[in-house]
Amino acid sequence: MNTVEEQVLAEQEALLAECKFYEGEKEPETKDAKLDHYEPAVVDGVPVGPPSTVLGAPVPRSPWSTSLLSCFGSFDEHFTSDLQVCVMGTFAPCVLYGSNMERLYPGEEGISRHHCLMYSYLYIMGANLLNLNLAPCISVGSRVALRRKYNLEGSGDCCFTESGDEESREGFNTFCDVFSHFVCHSCALCQEGRELRRRTRYPYYQPYMPMTPPMEQSMSPQM
Repeated sequence: MNTVEEQVLAEQEALLAECKFYEGEKEPETKDAKLDHYEPAVVDGVPVGPPSTVLGAPVPRSPWSTSLLSCFGSFDEHFTSDLQVCVMGTFAPCVLYGSNMERLYPGEEGISRHHCLMYSYLYIMGANLLNLNLAPCISVGSRVALRRKYNLEGSGDCCFTESGDEESREGFNTFCDVFSHFVCHSCALCQEGRELRRRTRYPYYQPYMPMTPPMEQSMSPQM
């Protein structure tokens, strides 16, 4: 037997001895863990975080910032704006209505001028022909759109419960909006103007961006 055959034989005997050494030993549990001994974890306590909203549940309505008869607002930081709205609603309601529509539908070019002229036309025609103010026929739409856009409380919500018919509630609130514009037209316009100025910025408002001056520069002497 030569040297190569002796080396191969020695390696086979060593491998056989190693197999006999590990024979009958249990393999590590982490290699093939059995699922029979798995116990699911039990969670106790109250979940942390805001309560989940139910799909399809009605969203609570938010109140108006000021009431219908708050001519000068709430005497807060918006007093100057509220006073301006009150003056426009008393002496130039057409301008206030155009401004409200411009804030309610931003981005539409000429919307303020268009609604201001339409309001003035109905006001003059109704005063000359019927001795009535026909402007609420178009201005009531702004109140309905404002209330729906920001999910504001309607005047008729007090007559319905939270689980009441939503279609009947909306119809009654629309009727109350019409009643508010025909009975307290100037007050309704001013309330909408105050609400819009608290929730939106002027459409053409450009914030002031201060510019920092450049750093001081100096010239090094040339060699």
